[in-house]
Amino acid sequence: MSITIEKILAASSVTARGQPTQLSTDPKGERIAYASGKSIFVRSIDDPSDSKQYTGHTAQTTVAKFSPSGFYIASGDVSGSVRVWDSIEAVNTKGEYHIISGRINDIAWDGDSQRIIAVGDGRERFGHAITADSGNSVGEVSGHSKVINAVAIRPLRPLRAATVSDDMAMCFLHGAPFKFNSKSTGLHKGFVLGTAFSPDGNTLVTVGADKRIQLYDGKTGEPTKSIGEGEHTGSIFAVSWSKDSKKFVTASADQTVKLWDVETGKVTQTWRFGGEGGVSVPDQQVGVVWPHGRSDGLIISLSLGGDLNYLVEGNPNPIKVVQGHNKSITALGVGSDGKGQTLWTGSFDGRVCNWDVTSGVGTVVDGQSHTNQVTEFTSGDGRAYSVGWDDTLRIVDESANTFAGETQKLSSQPKGVASADGRVYVATIEGVEIYIKDQLAGKLDTPDSQPTSIAAQGPLVAVGFSNNAVRLYKVDSGNKLTQSGEAKDSTAHISALAFSKDGSLLAAGNTAGKICVYKTGGGLELVSNRWSAHTGRVTSIAWNEAGTHAVSGALDTNVFVWSLAKPGSRVKALNAHKDGVNGVAWVDGGKKVASTGGDASIKIWNVADLQ
Repeated sequence: MSITIEKILAASSVTARGQPTQLSTDPKGERIAYASGKSIFVRSIDDPSDSKQYTGHTAQTTVAKFSPSGFYIASGDVSGSVRVWDSIEAVNTKGEYHIISGRINDIAWDGDSQRIIAVGDGRERFGHAITADSGNSVGEVSGHSKVINAVAIRPLRPLRAATVSDDMAMCFLHGAPFKFNSKSTGLHKGFVLGTAFSPDGNTLVTVGADKRIQLYDGKTGEPTKSIGEGEHTGSIFAVSWSKDSKKFVTASADQTVKLWDVETGKVTQTWRFGGEGGVSVPDQQVGVVWPHGRSDGLIISLSLGGDLNYLVEGNPNPIKVVQGHNKSITALGVGSDGKGQTLWTGSFDGRVCNWDVTSGVGTVVDGQSHTNQVTEFTSGDGRAYSVGWDDTLRIVDESANTFAGETQKLSSQPKGVASADGRVYVATIEGVEIYIKDQLAGKLDTPDSQPTSIAAQGPLVAVGFSNNAVRLYKVDSGNKLTQSGEAKDSTAHISALAFSKDGSLLAAGNTAGKICVYKTGGGLELVSNRWSAHTGRVTSIAWNEAGTHAVSGALDTNVFVWSLAKPGSRVKALNAHKDGVNGVAWVDGGKKVASTGGDASIKIWNVADLQ
């Protein structure tokens, strides 16, 4: 048996309100890099399902920048560390350098791909200039009294650099070695959030929270002119130049991206998101990049909600929107057709997405979603059911990809949901609620212990409890649950349950990482307790079609595929998801496994030679 990674469906970029988010593309215009969680994702622009994940950082990442050569990426995190690594495989780290004692806000490379300047929020200094291969100092970043938001290095010699800060100033550095040359104050009347040198090195631009766009001479740093008075009506977060240095593009909190002609200082095109007139906070544009090396003039902007918008000059609408999760994915479910071609994911912030396994495309489900963490999914008859910490059961119409019908308010916090034969069972901390045709049809109270997980197949319902027991119930035509068996082999709370397709086997995982398998014929009869390689709470178990193998994921970040016939021969995917695996499922007709977890990405694994 073997398990190998086939593809990574990447997380969206993590954004913060009122703060710019840095995007970066390689010199050929083929790939884009951004920070999400504790990882950096490098994605193909034309096929976003083709991506690499760099997991070298131990803290929340904040920025990733391609070198002008395209072979290396420098990335920073909230602890003040900068790591330089190869961009092709996203595995080999060239160096790790500690720059400042706080968050890294931005990184810039020089034109030779040899030096980098990293800036951010420090105590004794707000940034530093180093060589990329050894971390040796090549100058100092000084002149600011508050946190530095962005940095740019002139791509040609003589080397110049600009830093912009919350102290409303732009500092101009001469290099190399980089040292303070001049400071422009009194131009911006608010935080300065973004800066960029034109590719020909002649012009420098700064943008900020005061909606001002200021141009400077690229060699001397002298202010030349201010443009765009009254155009943007919100803070301008980011700016990016076209490769011919004649135009640049800005992204703003007023939900627009604007394209500017430098010569005339006029807007040539505006893209507005979130509909006309209305205010939609998730549609604020917090990042923008104009990939050089492309012939189609593509511009990519980032919404506060995490969506990447693909814009082309002359077209008023985005030609493509890349969606996904940027908070930890807490639940994973498969489509009701049983083919394993669609996945449902729900994240910590309540967002629900639908994924096509083959193409790797994710779309956010329309309608009123959960307002808090999504706990679990189940599906049946063309509908998906989800429960969340907002104490509701919500229903998704699979064909329309929208939340449909009434939202069912639950009596208490849900621990899980399962469906079988037209009934939906919700385990809450008080008992089990049964829904038929979206109406409450029955209830089982369990005063002696709290349910912790639930599974259903045919007339059988299994419930795991906080007193370490698994109880098997049968449902009758009057929607009453009658206990038909109980197992007390576990030494910890039951955290995950799963029936095989025919209902003859039940797998029960606990918070200690052990999984027991039972026959459900007459009560619960222990078949195997040797599936015990996890070292953390088992969060999810799924059986294959034949009921011969199961896959499990746990908080120890590992995914295991188990064999019932040979309990000793398991295969493992170690460190499958940083911060733990929260969901697993068989997809693509049982040939592959999907997993998801704390890094907000979905991974599709090839499983071969099952024994």
